[in-house]
Amino acid sequence: MSIRLLSESEIDKMRVAGKLAASVLDMIGSHVKAGVSTEDLDRICHEYIVDDLSCIPAPLNYRNGNSPPFPKSICTSVNHVVCHGIPSERKVLKRGDILNIDITVIKDGFHGDTSKMFTVGEPSVLAKRLIAITQECLYLGIRQVRPGARLGDIGHAIQTHAERARFSVVREFCGHGINDKFHDEPMVLHYGTPGQGVELQEGMAFTIEPMINAGRRHIKLLTDEWTVVTRDHRLSAQWEHTILVMDNGYEILTLREEETFH
Repeated sequence: MSIRLLSESEIDKMRVAGKLAASVLDMIGSHVKAGVSTEDLDRICHEYIVDDLSCIPAPLNYRNGNSPPFPKSICTSVNHVVCHGIPSERKVLKRGDILNIDITVIKDGFHGDTSKMFTVGEPSVLAKRLIAITQECLYLGIRQVRPGARLGDIGHAIQTHAERARFSVVREFCGHGINDKFHDEPMVLHYGTPGQGVELQEGMAFTIEPMINAGRRHIKLLTDEWTVVTRDHRLSAQWEHTILVMDNGYEILTLREEETFH
């Protein structure tokens, strides 16, 4: 397996792309409310990405293997949708819903990839706890990143925290290397054994994006060949950042202004 190490000029472009992707999540938050469709959110994000940021929305027409092209510019995963939810006029948000919005932009050929959980009105106690634990899983995974660490260290930190909370980790999807390719090596599992897996090196860039279920970890792919849901229809949550391995640890390339994590 050959894992790309980024040059300084490539890192600069990744920083720009990451910051722009984060700005989309900052922008869209005020539009997430009851009565708004996920199609509305897609349109707003598309116009902002293309017109305001002069970027390309990476998901639009993206193909994964034999699947049909993804038809929208963002992913909107509501309640029991684990990932890759397709925005639709028919999916209108209602009070109590939880929603993951997944943004990937391309700027000067390089990708910034990030996602965030949103709530519509007041969610259930379980939903709030799931969202909080999943974000903590992301942060615990990020804290493992430094040269000489192993990918298994990241996965173990995430898995341990999720399962201690009596939640489960989706295993069929993982983080991934990212650069001028949307998806590259290495694959970053959200479960694992400390000290196992690929050794991290300065200059690697990849996403960490744990998908945590309130119930069992098992999932199902819908007939649109994109949307993934929990088999038991229990809630699912996800948070994602693009991470760069630095000589002294890590840099979060998609850190939002609202975040206090360091």
